[in-house]
Amino acid sequence: MLLQEPQPGLVELIEYLEVRGVRMGLCTRNFDGPVMHLLQIFLPGKTFAPIITREFRPPKPDPAGILHIAEAWGLEDRGEGLIMVGDSIDDMMAGHKAGTATVLLANESNTEVKEHESTGLWIDRLDDLIGVLERGFEA
Repeated sequence: MLLQEPQPGLVELIEYLEVRGVRMGLCTRNFDGPVMHLLQIFLPGKTFAPIITREFRPPKPDPAGILHIAEAWGLEDRGEGLIMVGDSIDDMMAGHKAGTATVLLANESNTEVKEHESTGLWIDRLDDLIGVLERGFEA
C-alpha cells in the first residue's frame, strides 16, 4: 500500500463532482484496506457511500453491487441515473447489466474492452470525464 498511487486525474475529477454535489459510491474488486488507504491518503474528507468491496456477493460482473448503491441512494430507476467508471470488462458488464452509462478508463491492458458492447465510451484519464460531463454524456 505504501507504493499505491492514484490514477491520473482522480483528484481533479472528484473535486469537480464534489463541488457539484454529485453523490459518489465505490464498487471495486479491491480489499477494504487498500481502498481505505487510497481514500485517506489521496482523497481525505471526500465522501463515498456506500463502498462495495471484494467481500460483497455476488461480485462483478454481476450488477448487484451497483444496484445496491442505487438502492442505498433511494433511486427508483435502478442504475439508469448512474455512471459506472472502471478499467475492466467486469466493470463494464456490471454497469451495463445494471442499466448505467459505462465509461472505460483505458490502459494498455484493456484495449480490447474499448470495443466491447458493454462499454459506452472510453477515456484515457479520469479527469477526461469532466469534459464528457460538461458536453453531455452520450454513449
